[in-house]
This record gives sequence, C-alpha cells and structure tokens, in this order.
Amino acid sequence: MITLQPDSATPLVRQVFEALAALIDKGSLRPGTRLPSVRGLAREQGISTMTVTHAYQRLVAEAYVEARRGSGYYVAAPAKAQPRHRPFVGRTQVDSLWLIQRVFEDDSALLNAGCGWLPPDWLHLEGVRQALASLARKSPAGLAHYGTAHGYLPLRQQIQTQLAARGVQANPHQLVLTHGATQALALLGRCLLQPRDTVLVDSPGATNFFAALRAMDLRLIGVERRLDGPDVQALATLAQRHRPKAFFTTTTLHNPTGSQCSPAVAAQVLKLAEQHDFHVVENEVMAGLEPPGSVNLAALAPLGRVSYVGSFSKTITPSLRVGFAAVSEDLAEKLVYQKMLGSLTSSELTEKLVHTVLVDGHYRSHLARLGERLAQAQHQVCDGLEAAGMQLFTRPQGGPFVWAGLGRDGVDVQAVAQRAVAEGLMLAPGHLFRPDLKPTPWLRFNVAYAHDPRLYRFLSQEVKRAARP
Repeated sequence: MITLQPDSATPLVRQVFEALAALIDKGSLRPGTRLPSVRGLAREQGISTMTVTHAYQRLVAEAYVEARRGSGYYVAAPAKAQPRHRPFVGRTQVDSLWLIQRVFEDDSALLNAGCGWLPPDWLHLEGVRQALASLARKSPAGLAHYGTAHGYLPLRQQIQTQLAARGVQANPHQLVLTHGATQALALLGRCLLQPRDTVLVDSPGATNFFAALRAMDLRLIGVERRLDGPDVQALATLAQRHRPKAFFTTTTLHNPTGSQCSPAVAAQVLKLAEQHDFHVVENEVMAGLEPPGSVNLAALAPLGRVSYVGSFSKTITPSLRVGFAAVSEDLAEKLVYQKMLGSLTSSELTEKLVHTVLVDGHYRSHLARLGERLAQAQHQVCDGLEAAGMQLFTRPQGGPFVWAGLGRDGVDVQAVAQRAVAEGLMLAPGHLFRPDLKPTPWLRFNVAYAHDPRLYRFLSQEVKRAARP
C-alpha cells in the first residue's frame, strides 16, 4: 500500500501519515475504505505498532480517518468546508508565541528535542493508577467537596515533611496549594508587585513565566546565569540601579541551563536581597531530582525574605497540575485571597491523589530510578551534542535540560529551528528564554527526547553552516 524509507531523516510516523494522506487526497483510498489493522500494517512495513498508532491518530485528528470502536480505522468523508490537510512544512512559526502555545502539544510527527516535559513512561503513572483505585474504593462523599482555599491539609503536612528534609521550615499554614507551579508564581507576582514595578529574573529562564509577568505590566530585567548560579556582580549592579521589588530565580537544575547555584553564590544572593530590600522567589519544580549537596535559598533564610515554589509535574505527572507555595504566614493569607478571586479553590481530588502517591512506599524508589535514568540520558546526549560540534554550557548533574550553543554569536537560531521543523525536529531557540529576546547561539535540549541520530546529524550540518564565513 505504501513505501517507507527507514534510512530517511523524516520520522516514520510522518512518512506513514503523509503516504496515507496522499492516497486519500488522490482518491486511491475512497471514503468508507477500511485501513489495514495497526498490527497488520506494522507487520507489513516492519515497523512498530506504536508508530502506526501515532500515524493513524494523526490521520483522525486531521479528519482523514475516523476510528470505529471495535472495528478499526476507516477513510472519512471529505469535509465540506476547507481542505482537511494542512501542509506540514512551514505551518509552524518558531517564535515566542509558538513556544508557549505548542510546547505542550503532543505532535507525534515531530521529535520534541527541546520540549519541557518527560515521556509518559518515565513518570510515576503506576502510582497514579493505584492512587485512583484507592480513592475510588472510599466513600463518594469524599470526592464531592470544593476543598479549602489553602489546599488539602494532609498533603500540606506531607509537603512540610519533605521540605524539612531539605532544610526548609514551613508549617501547614505557610503552605498554599495551587494549580501547578505556574499559578503559584502568578499569585506571588500579584501579591508582591504592582504594575510598572521592576522585577529581576534569570536570563535565560522560563519563557512562559516571562510572558505571565509581562501580562501584569511589569518591567523585566535579566540577571545573567553563570555555571555557579546568578551573576552576583550583575545582580548587585542591577539592584542598585533599578531598585527591584523581587528576584525570581531557580537554584537547582536550572531551566534551561541545567546549572546549580553554589552555596557561596546563594549566600551572596540573600545578602543582596537584604541589603537592597527585594523579595526572592525560588522556583524549584525539579525538587526531588537534585544532586546531593544541592543548596536551597529557602533553607538559608526564613520564609519572608524568600518564598519557595514547588510542583509534582516533573516527578509524578503534569496532568494532575498540583503545585504549592511556601511563604510567610502573612503572605499566605494574601495568596489565599488572590487564589479565591481567580479560582475559588484548587482541586481537592487531584490533591488527594498526589497525597496518596507521596505516602505510598514506591514513590521514593520511583524518584531514585528517575534520577538514574536522567543521569544516564544526560551523559548520552551531552556526548552526542559535543560529537556534533555543539558547545555545552555545562554537563548538568541531573534533570532533563541541557543548554548548548552553535559556537559563535550572530547565528540565526530561529532560522535553524525553522529548518529543523522541516526535518521533523522541534528545537527550542535560546533567545526565547531571555527576557530581552536578545539573539543568542544557544538552544535548550531535553535529554529524555534528544538522543537521536537524526538530531545529531542535523546539528552537525548546522554547526558547519554556522562556521562558514
């Protein structure tokens, strides 16, 4: 029926999708025709059933095919409005809006080398499944509550225990559960800042959070990230010149560089915060995966000067969307008020699920396995990137991210990312992670996805292109 090219740089999922779409467009496969079974096509082409499944799902999403439960996949009748098929090449404009909108899409036709999440089979989905079964056996009345504005108390108590193990002291009334770390950061922004205030952020840092701060009409100024954390000399100069109200930073397994903040730098950051009277918000969504000896700002200073934000998206699953803020008691009351204005409460059901997972005896062993898997992937991807001629910012000690450059300034990385889309690769250009969007030769890679010969071949060609006069 179709002919595939296993040695091609084009992903097999995309080859299957485009080959079948072409047959349907030409009328070779008429409406109502049953496609080969997933196993049958996989056996015929010598590919995995997962590859065929992803291709068929994309055909369904593009309205080429309809899935009939228990029967299979059938060619759908043509849509009457506009053409079903959107050209793959050129339909993705790689810019800041794209990164925010597309970064969470599961586009199986692209190798998500620059994405921000972990593969499903790396997450603790078995723990979630068991937690769901456990909650389902309990009284239905326990599943019918809005919950409290602070969040589910047993989960807050469990987070209190986890934070204490990292040296962070917070009682349950200082903990506010949120709809992911994103809501926690946004609530802190609304409580600590006023429109037109100046805030300092890591540069590079989390691009979607920059967009959220700009939406609050705040002035963002980046503090350059070094191997040992924020550039404290730059931080001192910027604090003196701009009198910022807050500094949002990540201490361990920094996104996107993967770097760690040293104890000496952490102490200097806190000293400057005290000297220039700005609040420090520590965003630690990778907590639980940090290497031994990592330092937290919130462990070195009482909650008040520092606020701590965490999440379970990277260690359990992002679909539950449970995060938290550990803050002073006064600030906690302000957060609760803002939370109620925007969403009343967070989901007690998902909070109960996370609590059940955390108290289960398998969670710690899952964290250990995940840490080992990420460390191995870091080693493989860093080796592969260096072999392709890429320059590493550092070899991270854990976590999913690597920051690597094409070797010299002046490279149009956005154009590189656009060319990558045409090759079935999704990259994350470095300028999108800077608050000033300043051009940079750096890109973010996710080691859980990036170990792929196609990526290394593409990058090797781009490094050579960048080296030409």
